[in-house]
Amino acid sequence: MILAGRVTVDGVAAELGQRADAETQVICVDGRPISAALTQRVYIMLNKPRGYVTTVRDERGRKTVMDLLGEAGHGLWPVGRLDYLSQGLLLLTNDGEVTRRLTHPSFEVEKVYHVWVRGGDIAKQAEAMAGELVLDGTPIKQAGVQVLRRSSSGAAVLEVRITEGRNRQVRRMCALCGLEVEQLMRVGEGALVLGDLQPGEWRYLRSEEVAYLRGL
Repeated sequence: MILAGRVTVDGVAAELGQRADAETQVICVDGRPISAALTQRVYIMLNKPRGYVTTVRDERGRKTVMDLLGEAGHGLWPVGRLDYLSQGLLLLTNDGEVTRRLTHPSFEVEKVYHVWVRGGDIAKQAEAMAGELVLDGTPIKQAGVQVLRRSSSGAAVLEVRITEGRNRQVRRMCALCGLEVEQLMRVGEGALVLGDLQPGEWRYLRSEEVAYLRGL
């Protein structure tokens, strides 16, 4: 169809190997626009390593999560953010509605983090984190916080559950309560679990996971 000149992109004849985005460009076959609804939806889970930025491109030339996906990441975008030094579960998709449902606070999708911290009285500080906190002058929804394990050196691993997604929220909550974060990993988002996916590895979501996202 392309070789026969039947396909156009924004009114210009398409070429073999050309890429186009049905969400933002007008793609026609025999002069009739195709529906963006026909675009295949893709859902990928990545275990983001430390040292990557959660953007499609970076003006400072830093490595982005898209570098880990190669051609599989074409046309996708990250859902939400994990900061440069954080790691763990990150979804990438080309589904705008699923993105909205996962990131808008009204849907209250729970995100689960494991946080390696140091402090004084860890139990008391974890209790404070689960209490009423204020960020940027606004109260945040109370988090679920529990101590998973401790070491004799004074370090501990916390499990933190939140339903908001403010900028660097978990790190800032720790700082407010006097805890120093050594490592932060997102291990769950809603019904999705990171599992044994290793840093830098990714996989397509299974059918039941996609059904969960679409049913939010």
